[in-house]
Amino acid sequence: LNEILVSVGAKHTLFNLCMGVLSAGDEAIIPAPSWVSYPDMVRVADGVPVSIDTGIDSDFKIQPQQLEGAITKRTRLLFLNSPSNPTGSCYTRKELEAIGEVLLRHPQVVVAADDIYEHIHWGADPFCSLATAVPELKNQVVTINGVSKCYAMTGWRIGYAGGPAEVIKAMKTIQSQCTSNPCSISQVAATAALDGDQTCVREMNKAYKSRSDYIVDALNGIPGFECRRGEGAFYAYPRVTQALTAKGLKNDVELVELLLNEAIVVMVPGSPFGTPGYVRISFACSIDELKEAVKRIRKVLA
Repeated sequence: LNEILVSVGAKHTLFNLCMGVLSAGDEAIIPAPSWVSYPDMVRVADGVPVSIDTGIDSDFKIQPQQLEGAITKRTRLLFLNSPSNPTGSCYTRKELEAIGEVLLRHPQVVVAADDIYEHIHWGADPFCSLATAVPELKNQVVTINGVSKCYAMTGWRIGYAGGPAEVIKAMKTIQSQCTSNPCSISQVAATAALDGDQTCVREMNKAYKSRSDYIVDALNGIPGFECRRGEGAFYAYPRVTQALTAKGLKNDVELVELLLNEAIVVMVPGSPFGTPGYVRISFACSIDELKEAVKRIRKVLA
C-alpha cells in the first residue's frame, strides 16, 4: 500500500507527482506533441518544462539519443505518455527498453509513465508499460492510470499511481492537504469497472479501430493533410502545413477557427500541444459524424 495512491483523476495524480518531486528550477522533459497540461503542471511546481520535438517521421516518439541529449544535472522528471494524446502513438517494448537504458544511467530522473489510454490500443505489438519492459527502473517509474478513458468514467474522477514508496509518500503528503481522498462512491464504481466483465472494453476498441482506419484514410485524401496511423487512444493528428499555405492562413489556430466558423467542425490546434502546423481530431463519435465532418472540411478547403 505504501507504493499506491488513488487520486481524484489521473490529472490529479500527475499534479501530485509534479508537486511531490520538483523543486524550483528542476527540469521536466516533455516529448512533444504532448498533453497540454504537462507544461503548466511543471510550472505550477516551480519547475522548468523542457519540450523535445519528436516529429512525425519518428512516429512522434522520443528517441534514446534525444533523451540522452536533453538530460542535465537539473533534470528530475520525464513524461512518457503511451498511447499518446494527441497522436495515438504507442511505444513498443523494444523502444521502451532502449529508453530504459538511458534512464538507468540517470537515477535522479523520475518517469511519469502516463498509461491512461492503456486499454484503448489496437497496435500489432501488445501494449507494454515502461516498468514492465525495464523492471530495473522500479525505483524511478511512477505508473499512472485511471478509469476515465477505457470505461468512459471521466466524471467519476478516479486515477491512481504505483511507484517507489518515497515518491508515493511525497504525493500523498501533497494530496492530504488538498482532497484527502477521492469520493468513496466513485472508488466503489471504479472497482466495479476494473473487476467486472471487460467485454465492453473489447467492443469499444473494435469501434475505435474502425473509426481510426476511416478518419486517417479520409484525412490523407484531403489536399494539404498528412496523417499517420496511430495505435491507440481516440485521436488523429494530421500535419496541415500545406493546407495552411494553400488557404493563405498564418497558423493552425487560424485553420481551426476557419473550420469552426464555416464548417461547424471542432478540432484543436497543434500549437497548445507543442507542435504548430498540426490539428487534433477526436474520433470519440460515430462513423456517420466523422463522414459528415470530412465532407464539410473538404468543402471549405476546396
